[in-house]
Amino acid sequence: MCESGGTPAGEPGDSQHVRAPRCEPVADHGGTSPSDAASLTVSLVIPAYNEALRLPPYLASIRHYFDMQYPAAYEVIVVDDGSADHLLETLTPICGEWPQFVFLRHPRNQGKGAAVRTGVRAARGDRILFADADGATPIEEERRLSAALEAGADVAVGSRLAGDSQVVRRRFWSRAILGRVFAATARSLFCLPVRDTQCGFKMFRREAAARLFALSHENGYLFDIEILALAQQLDYRIAEVAINWAERPGSRLRLCRDACGILAGLERVRRRLKRLRLDYDGKQPTESAR
Repeated sequence: MCESGGTPAGEPGDSQHVRAPRCEPVADHGGTSPSDAASLTVSLVIPAYNEALRLPPYLASIRHYFDMQYPAAYEVIVVDDGSADHLLETLTPICGEWPQFVFLRHPRNQGKGAAVRTGVRAARGDRILFADADGATPIEEERRLSAALEAGADVAVGSRLAGDSQVVRRRFWSRAILGRVFAATARSLFCLPVRDTQCGFKMFRREAAARLFALSHENGYLFDIEILALAQQLDYRIAEVAINWAERPGSRLRLCRDACGILAGLERVRRRLKRLRLDYDGKQPTESAR
């Protein structure tokens, strides 16, 4: 099934819909929380921007794994974040022959966080996983995150720095070091219980995903930090889970070049969380201002 995705809460200017040709549209999900339709065991959300080359092989491995692991009890939601390549044309044929596949599309690029948010609010799974489109994390690592939720966690964070993770790096070590410095800064600033905040492989219980993504605002690189900081502030149980990961070329983030913007973003998230007024009587938290 294919349709244009809705827009994150608080961004009315992005309400335009773009329907994928030759695909059956799905219902308009709306809202800011996972769909109330009949639930599945797991929903996989994949944000994609100009991933026409890297995504199809990953989807093939995902389909093989999920068909074996969760036959007819899963869905894969790809959110095209306004790609300028041939992603739409590449994935359109899949819509008609893979019943568990859903394709949503932003009319313009909004950022990875916005794409994940769109996918989460369309998801019907009891467990909601998001994964980067490059396939750096084998889909089989889903088992480890699911086990963490079954053991009591509300949020399971795939980690390249924990336990028996096996990591294949192809980048300069300077970038890896800068990444660790950033993660350490964010971890200290928000008292996060995980070392690897930026790995694009995270799983949530349905209720936790609904609450966290309804409160989130970050659309770019810092959305992981915001989600984890919200989870920490709301007393959700967070587990850091060792995974296998192999770096793929093509990262669009340059930590040195973008350092000032990232630091400003961290301060923005910190101020927003400080303004967040939590109601511990079970009601939805509210914000005084953005």
